[in-house]
Amino acid sequence: MALYEFTCSVEPQYLPEQSDPEQGVFAFAYTVTIQNTGQVAAQLISRHWIITDATGRVEEVKGLGVVGHQPLLKPGEGFEYTSWTRLATPRGTMSGSYFCVADDGERFDAPIPAFSLAVQRSGLH
Repeated sequence: MALYEFTCSVEPQYLPEQSDPEQGVFAFAYTVTIQNTGQVAAQLISRHWIITDATGRVEEVKGLGVVGHQPLLKPGEGFEYTSWTRLATPRGTMSGSYFCVADDGERFDAPIPAFSLAVQRSGLH
């Protein structure tokens, strides 16, 4: 087990009520679960997202914390939040990382694995 490690998983969801496909606006929510899988307590300081639409257009988003929080997680603790983004296409991807600082001052990045954003075309709800 690594000393300094946050593990992240993401569940995306298309938001038809916030989207306007005829205007090229596709909204997606994503719920992120962050788990301290390391051996030292650490705080999430900032985020860096790379958002790519189906045309290859890339938007980078950087900022402090997540949804107004900079959670301090002890080993085994987790934090979950939901945020959202918009694309100009019905498909795209997101990936990124969190910058974290451990209680002992060690700095590390926690990778956020790439995930797909896609409009589900099925009629099943």
